[in-house]
Amino acid sequence: MRRIDVRLAAGLSVLALVTTAGCGGQQGSAAEDDTSSAVTCEVARETRVGIATGNATGVYYPIGNALAGQLSGSTGGKLTGTAAETGASVQNVEQLVGGQYDVAFSLFDTAVNAVEGKGSFSAPQPVQALARLYDNYTQVVVRKDSGITSVAGMRGKRISTGSPKSGTEVMANRLLEAAGLDPAKDVRAQRLDLTKTVEGMKDGSIDGFFWSGGLPTGGLTDLFTTAGDTVRFVDIAALLPKLTALSPGYQAGTIGRDVYRTATDTPTIVVPNVLLVRADLDANVACAITRTVFDKRDVLAQANPAAKGISLEKARRTLPVPLHRGAEKALNDLGAK
Repeated sequence: MRRIDVRLAAGLSVLALVTTAGCGGQQGSAAEDDTSSAVTCEVARETRVGIATGNATGVYYPIGNALAGQLSGSTGGKLTGTAAETGASVQNVEQLVGGQYDVAFSLFDTAVNAVEGKGSFSAPQPVQALARLYDNYTQVVVRKDSGITSVAGMRGKRISTGSPKSGTEVMANRLLEAAGLDPAKDVRAQRLDLTKTVEGMKDGSIDGFFWSGGLPTGGLTDLFTTAGDTVRFVDIAALLPKLTALSPGYQAGTIGRDVYRTATDTPTIVVPNVLLVRADLDANVACAITRTVFDKRDVLAQANPAAKGISLEKARRTLPVPLHRGAEKALNDLGAK
């Protein structure tokens, strides 16, 4: 019996060693090929990528659709894309990592939280950037009859803080906290997408809202065009120091009076957008997508003028979110600084 046990144990040990070596060899080979092979930006086989955007009346959605439509022509038909409406940043990162999408738009502060495992993320997420894009402007709008003149004045009011798990919701909660309010207790939070938010502002069922998006945002253009005499912007610039203590990505900005044809300019807070992918995305696919963003920037800007803010000068400024090696190749070829 002892002899049989020894032989059986030895056999199992060999089997385990072979199995482990086989798995390790496959994983190591795949990783080695992925990190050592040259990036050509040539997509070898037909590939379709899903792009996570944001609310249909926002800015991510039209720009994402325009990008999806340009991929085929930029790659000889090898790479095609489909853009989907989503709740935006936090949800986008979660679904990107989960494999539902291959590319995702995100606010920079949400992307930083993702790679650092902070905020809405309990652990670091395996995401990397293709490029920094245009800036998002924090747009805080209230009904004139609400009596709200500041974020602190939102106490007890019906406030739309954006779609659940969106970058807008992250920003809204941070601004409320910076103003000394508890988002869960001190406001009657309505977690609405932008379409429903605009409808609520028009019919008076909500008193105000937060929105983080490029300029102009279609939903706000609609609101100020059809109900501009009943709504106005809130100046939130005084809250900037408390936000910069959380992230250096927050900066001062201005919503010009010409954007929505308001009476005056509005000081606000801006945060960059980034285009994210999983760290294991094929490098040539990542390169081709990045190159298309910049080669077709004018086409993207036709979908929404916010895309005019996409520039090679700022493209690499994504740290601490690392650039994907495919994006590095594209940006090198394009002469990004």
